[in-house]
Amino acid sequence: MSPTSSSHGIARPSPRNAIVARFQPYPSPPLPRLFVTPHHSRISTGSPSHSSTSILVSKLPVRRQAAWVKPYPLHLTIIPSPLREHVSARDRLIKWTPATTRTAVAGLSTMDVQRLHDVITFAYADGTLETYGSGLLWWHVFCDRRAVPEVLRCPAPALLVSSFIATLAGSYAGRTISGYVAGVRAWHIIHGAVWAMKDDELDALLRAADALAPESSKRKKRLPYTISVIEALLSHFNLDIPLDAAVAACLSTTFYSAARLGEFTVRTLTSFDLKIHVKPSDVEMMTDRNGLKQTTFHLPWTKVSPTGEDVFWARQNGSSDPEHLLQVHLTVNHPPANGHLFAYKQKGKFKPLTKAAFLKRVHLAFTKASLDPLQGHGIRIGATLEYLLRGVSFEAVKTIGRWASDAFLRYLRKHAAILAVYMQADPVVHERFITYTLPPIRN
Repeated sequence: MSPTSSSHGIARPSPRNAIVARFQPYPSPPLPRLFVTPHHSRISTGSPSHSSTSILVSKLPVRRQAAWVKPYPLHLTIIPSPLREHVSARDRLIKWTPATTRTAVAGLSTMDVQRLHDVITFAYADGTLETYGSGLLWWHVFCDRRAVPEVLRCPAPALLVSSFIATLAGSYAGRTISGYVAGVRAWHIIHGAVWAMKDDELDALLRAADALAPESSKRKKRLPYTISVIEALLSHFNLDIPLDAAVAACLSTTFYSAARLGEFTVRTLTSFDLKIHVKPSDVEMMTDRNGLKQTTFHLPWTKVSPTGEDVFWARQNGSSDPEHLLQVHLTVNHPPANGHLFAYKQKGKFKPLTKAAFLKRVHLAFTKASLDPLQGHGIRIGATLEYLLRGVSFEAVKTIGRWASDAFLRYLRKHAAILAVYMQADPVVHERFITYTLPPIRN
């Protein structure tokens, strides 16, 4: 077998290729931490009869601390309590302690219990913890105003949770209230408390909250980006400017890989993390046995896969071609191999591309193009629709966009009107589309 090919029939490109020179293969996956000695510590079994026995356990990653803690909004100020120090929203579920917590049982030490607490927090991504932390703040404001004792806040009686939902219903979007309740439930889970709320009652209350949501709380429909929109925007970019080159490449790569915008940008200028964010060293060009080329991006971490996922695109026609725009970005900015993929030069320093900077530059292009701005999520929606309109199968599009089955079906129903012309032109595809999008017949 040739040294440039694999057992899967994929040929490795020659280093002479200009683009590939910037695309280094992914590093080999690390050994499981359980077997890496420098990261080990020992936990006593806690058993009096085996006091000398210890178990080798791996050290857990250290979560990044918030750079600063915002003051509470005036209408959401809680009564001070030693159980609830003033921390960032992201830290509340972990650091706000219920009156009743897990206790060690025979055979377990307090270190074992702490280990359990520390491990279970990694079931939630930082962004999820932050969103849920906002809900937990609302929960304690609600309880403070009703003088609910600490012992009833967690584990909370079902009636108290139901009253919390009913109080918010009519004032906030159903989705918002659902997120708040999810935060309270996650707090119970993290601290080992029983969640008493029955699913049937919870579902009914959340449906009611959704029905009662004020018009002002409802989101605008997330309209999709299209290739023509992207090309119109790009006509107002100067690709010789580092920021423009980075944003243009990020836009086309996010669109043609049907990725989430947050997977190719960072939240803040100081939040870049090698273990989370995509880097030039995570990019690779591959060629299959038929000579078809595609560029693959390994995302080290995503909100649905802590171990990472791969996304990819192929060369396209027109000014939105991601291969050309990525090459321009790499030539103009030369981001470090282990820096942010879309880092750009500013005043002699590299800056990772934040989501805010991306949206600000794109919205400026919308204004210059006399177009109404679209939301960032519309990029992924637009990519999905584009591939469907090209005749790509539903299953293949679901795979490309990494859509969960239920999310994909809801998405298709919401944008069925956009596919009307295509559906009428192809009866077979129309039939398949109806099969996928119509709810099942109920007996």
